[in-house]
Amino acid sequence: MKKSILALLLVPILCSSAPAAAQKAPQRDLGYTEYYLKEFEAEVKRAQGSANTMFRNKNEALSRVQRLMKAYPEDPAVQELYERARQALMMSKGDYMPITPAMVAYLNNEKELREKYGRLSAEKWQQLQQGRELVSRVFPAVDPLKNSAESSPIGKTIVLQDVKYPDNQFVGGSGEYIVVGKPSTGYYYVNIGGREWVGPYEAIKRFRREVDGSLGESHNFTVLGTVQGPVMEIPGNRRMNMAWGWVVEPEALYIDGRIVATFDADSEKGGSYVEEEKVDAIKNSWYTEKSVPQDATPQRVMEIFLASIKEKNFELYLECINPERRKTETAQSLIRYHWDLHQERLHGEYVHAVFSDTKITVAKGHDDKNELENFFLDDSQRAQLTGMMGEKVEYATVQSRAFDANGKQIGVKHAHKLIRKGGQNGRWYVDDYAIRF
Repeated sequence: MKKSILALLLVPILCSSAPAAAQKAPQRDLGYTEYYLKEFEAEVKRAQGSANTMFRNKNEALSRVQRLMKAYPEDPAVQELYERARQALMMSKGDYMPITPAMVAYLNNEKELREKYGRLSAEKWQQLQQGRELVSRVFPAVDPLKNSAESSPIGKTIVLQDVKYPDNQFVGGSGEYIVVGKPSTGYYYVNIGGREWVGPYEAIKRFRREVDGSLGESHNFTVLGTVQGPVMEIPGNRRMNMAWGWVVEPEALYIDGRIVATFDADSEKGGSYVEEEKVDAIKNSWYTEKSVPQDATPQRVMEIFLASIKEKNFELYLECINPERRKTETAQSLIRYHWDLHQERLHGEYVHAVFSDTKITVAKGHDDKNELENFFLDDSQRAQLTGMMGEKVEYATVQSRAFDANGKQIGVKHAHKLIRKGGQNGRWYVDDYAIRF
């Protein structure tokens, strides 16, 4: 009897010492939290790996999960929401990938070549001035109305610094010029209406396209030229009075520490930059891609297309583009324009891109890959349809994602369209070459 009473007394003690069951979060709180978390996850998915997106539901979702986690840390349902929130938060910061040395080799190659041409240009610039009768005092300029035979700069060589193009370009009554100077010092008008300017300037543009993609459109040139004579103009697009100034015929343009280009009257191009003829041989050793294989997939063509831009292989860039898009002079001009844009982006926004999610559709002709239709056709019917429907034209879309030097994804995915004619006998070409990576 005593043993039975003792056992009954021990039961409450043992029950009170057992661990309490984990407290569950209210279903209502769980439901609201999951709703906002799903909205946040959907926003992250739509961002496609980009971090440059405002997530409207981010703070609400995270704060609700945080409150539940602090109040009910042992609840499996709360723990699951916490893990989902962690993943969504990391994905909202943007996608990342390791940037290998091979991906940025083009920047290092270009840096070495840029430094080489910087040295060559500095030497060439000094050579151009040797043995020339230079205008000893550029500013204040000699007054054209008061100059004498002794003070006249006509026929002499002048070096003008801070020649801003296109900032100080203007069209006057006697021609097109860049103004250099101000009322207190007098003016020089650099003549840009002839081959003497266009030849060297086009050479500088070729240098940017072929060697140094970091050069922009607007430049401060140092100009070496010959003083021709006085002219009266309204200097620049400004509210200023007419003023006398000396016309300067350019012979060479110099971007300090970068490149020098000279006028060549006998050249079809009108000018060249220093050792321009040696550039192709130097760059040829860089190239990782030199042609487009006939059987290259759309994704492979895009990889070659990107490499051609990175490595400044303009001929390969053209080879990647749909021949129908490069037939006219206007088309060629657009191709060069977008080449320059691609160069700027690969030097200021991103350094590499990856491609995926290829989708192919038949725009014209018989689709021999349509399994549903081909199930109902025999070989003779397929051959008949191939002849009836004419040349096969296919389009492909390939998605690209671009990454900066730190490996962070820049922007969202972009769709690139390619075209192939003639089925397996044809080759894939980039059709919308203007799309950014």
